[in-house]
Amino acid sequence: MTEPLILQPSRTADACVIWLHGLGADRYDFLPVAEALQEQLLTTRFILPQAPTRAVTVNGGYEMPSWYDIRAMSPARSIDHDQMESSAQHVIDLIEQQRSSGIDPSRIFIAGFSQGGAVVYHAAFLRWQGPLGGVIALSTYAPTFDDQLTLSASQQRIPVYCLHGHYDEVVQNAMGRTAYEHLKRHGVTATWQEYPMGHEVLPQEISDIGVWLKDRLR
Repeated sequence: MTEPLILQPSRTADACVIWLHGLGADRYDFLPVAEALQEQLLTTRFILPQAPTRAVTVNGGYEMPSWYDIRAMSPARSIDHDQMESSAQHVIDLIEQQRSSGIDPSRIFIAGFSQGGAVVYHAAFLRWQGPLGGVIALSTYAPTFDDQLTLSASQQRIPVYCLHGHYDEVVQNAMGRTAYEHLKRHGVTATWQEYPMGHEVLPQEISDIGVWLKDRLR
């Protein structure tokens, strides 16, 4: 797998954000966002992983950066679960690397846009069993959540910031809302925020994420 981009802070790192891009994008997609946030978060390291290039069934088998194959779009996303597990494991490995480097897991955040957010949900609530600083879920959904989801006490303590466009034409607003409500039912402190946008990222949204992160890194 391609090595992630790593943005070191201007001061000694004592926190980290691991940020996954969406389908068809790459590790540079959120580089401007990470750079802007790091101007406010002077001791936070940003890690931007790169998804493998693979065939995506719903896109006619065309090869592109993808965290997992999407086999069908409706009535619900049908995905390659082995690839989802592999991508989630990559996130877990990055968390472990940061912990080994001296970053307390309670100051490690995992963020993801669209397909990347689905991986982040899976990694945080079906794979990782320790503390985390939080999850940032942008314009995403949770294809691996179901009614049998059982969360540990440490997972319930992971704060989640869900951000979604009201007019999202790719990952419908209702899909994001369903993931948020699923977490709330299981005792997670989740926050839902909507923006007048489609499947995209707005400057105000990034500003709000900066405030949310700073509140948790005091």
